[in-house]
Amino acid sequence: MSNRDLFAREALAQIPKILTLLDRNPHSPTYGCFDRTFWQYKVIDFPAGMSQEFVYPLALAHHCDLPGNIYYQQPMIKEWVKAGINYACWSSHANGSCDDYFPYERAAGAAAFSLLACLESTSLMSLEHSEAVLDFFRRRADWLAKHQESGRLTNHQALIVLCLELVGKLLKTDRWDDSKQERLEQVLSWQNPEGWFIEYEGCDPGYHTLTISCLARVYELNKSERLKNAIASAVKLAAEFVHPDGSYGGEYTSRNTYNFFPHGFELVGKWLPVALNINDRFLQGLANGLGSCYADDRIIGHHTWNYFLAWRDFISSRPPLQPRTPGRIHLKQGGILIDRRHNTELYLALNKGGVFKLFRDNKLVASDTQFSLLVQDGNKRRNAVGHLVDNYQVHLGADQIAIAGNLGWAKQKQMNPKNLIMLRVVMLSLGRYFPNLIRRILQKILITGKQKTPFSFSRRLAWQNGHWQIEDRLTAESWDNVVTADIGCDRTSIYVVMSRTFQPGQLQPAWDLSDRLRNLNYGESLNLTRDL
Repeated sequence: MSNRDLFAREALAQIPKILTLLDRNPHSPTYGCFDRTFWQYKVIDFPAGMSQEFVYPLALAHHCDLPGNIYYQQPMIKEWVKAGINYACWSSHANGSCDDYFPYERAAGAAAFSLLACLESTSLMSLEHSEAVLDFFRRRADWLAKHQESGRLTNHQALIVLCLELVGKLLKTDRWDDSKQERLEQVLSWQNPEGWFIEYEGCDPGYHTLTISCLARVYELNKSERLKNAIASAVKLAAEFVHPDGSYGGEYTSRNTYNFFPHGFELVGKWLPVALNINDRFLQGLANGLGSCYADDRIIGHHTWNYFLAWRDFISSRPPLQPRTPGRIHLKQGGILIDRRHNTELYLALNKGGVFKLFRDNKLVASDTQFSLLVQDGNKRRNAVGHLVDNYQVHLGADQIAIAGNLGWAKQKQMNPKNLIMLRVVMLSLGRYFPNLIRRILQKILITGKQKTPFSFSRRLAWQNGHWQIEDRLTAESWDNVVTADIGCDRTSIYVVMSRTFQPGQLQPAWDLSDRLRNLNYGESLNLTRDL
């Protein structure tokens, strides 16, 4: 199988599940709905608008001329794509918006992803829509053009720019030109001088590739030198985050994702050939089974359509792989340090307590997400962790790195019947008029902010005799309430939809520290030393 076809094979493998998520019965009142929890299981009281994005992978599968593709040019695929677009129209609010996680949420991300899918599928399949569907496109574009969601998620803003570009071309109008330009200015202003685009609290290389993908498409449709320079800066940074084994991203990033969206690099590769190196390195990892799994009911669509597009627009003439950047790359504002020396590569989160990945001879040696303690607090158990974003004390030397601070309480809030009823009551009354306020409150509860624990830590990484020595120290007045403790490879807790997916690097066993803590006396510290 060619490298190019790896993208298509990975995408085609998801189509049976996407079709299973779809209500394919034309006599059903939910015909065209991709939210199986709503139409089949009936365990939720509204359909997630994001699910209608799945029309796009189906449309691309319909056009994927690859041996063994049973969906190629199948008339029923076209019927189901049209049904999905019709359902997106029927299930939206009067202003064109849609919900994702709770009623009257009016989620910008879900609205943008699904509108992009509907617009692109319409063009791909040469669909002729009713005036109601065309009016739905107008209403959703109007809403996206005016709406500003809480939190700074650049990938959503780039998606909105692309949607406004495409809907204007489809409907042959300049109605959203001013809004599109204003939104693009916002996206470009959110690019840090270091090259990354902000995602909530910092730099997430995974979502960074989605932003690049959207902006590369915008550039193809409407070229500008400023946009080209911004994309080039972003691509050059993304190249540094492809690990030597071909994997990408992980728990040391701001949103803990293994996201990788390859399409933008093929588009940018037309005028910046080094961008193709990024995909070529990633394809090496994909061929060796190092891709992350995104095959759950809500997020399966994003990577599927992007992989299809990377296959479709794959550039056949590719430059040789360039040598990896030697030495140290310090993203001071992004809070990430990459250190390459001899046969090792270290990816270290300075703003997350020293969470790191370490590679030697192009293989993963250690994936470390800092201390994680299960603590008895009355009749509840709480999780004290060292991976939350914070302004830690950091000292950088040529051969030594030191980080110190406090563990934080992991955000582990779960829904229960009482909370769900309260949320429904709020959203069916005042909340429906102030969805952004509810979103901000939930973001604070689930994502941002940190509560310190009585546990403090220090981590020192020293380069000695061709390897890294890690010294960890954990301090507390008492260890009596600690139930278990370890250092694991995937102990993340921040609520991010695209995080906590499975990746083969997570097969590394955790380092159990429970017995060591039990043997400590009052006031003693836990001291650990490892040579990696």
